[in-house]
Amino acid sequence: MQRARDINPRSWKAVDDAVLCYIRDKKNKKILLIHKKTGLGSGLINVPGGRVNPGETPELAAKRETLEEVGLVVVDLRHAGDLFFQFIDGYSIRGYVFATESWSGDMMETDEAAPFWSDENTIPYHRMWSDDGWWIPHLMAERPFRGRFVFDGENMLSMSLDVEAASPSRPIGFR
Repeated sequence: MQRARDINPRSWKAVDDAVLCYIRDKKNKKILLIHKKTGLGSGLINVPGGRVNPGETPELAAKRETLEEVGLVVVDLRHAGDLFFQFIDGYSIRGYVFATESWSGDMMETDEAAPFWSDENTIPYHRMWSDDGWWIPHLMAERPFRGRFVFDGENMLSMSLDVEAASPSRPIGFR
């Protein structure tokens, strides 16, 4: 598969389900980012997240991964968007993106991640996956999104992004 538009979210099956958990400090206009040390995307800037374990819901995975990677307990997660990644080597990921402004605990560096707070206006997109700059602004604006991406390693070959306006009568997230 070479074109992002060829990824049909209703019928496409990923090798792995994964989560990303965006923690925002709205008062100080900061977002928690990590220097990823291990696994897919090691060396890049990202947010806490990882694979969904068998029998685990995406929300529980987001909570577990955040605790494991940066030592924070997150609550009041909202489903912010969906990401579909196809790699030309055959690997694929279905990503669930969560966001929260509620957490507790002491942030800490782990074997997987070195966390740091970034100003929302100076997010280091140039050190992140190339798709992040397309959908993170919609996450920050609380607009539901669905992104489809085709990658060759860390090189994005094709992308497609659908965005909806949020409204009080419609929950965040595509159905």
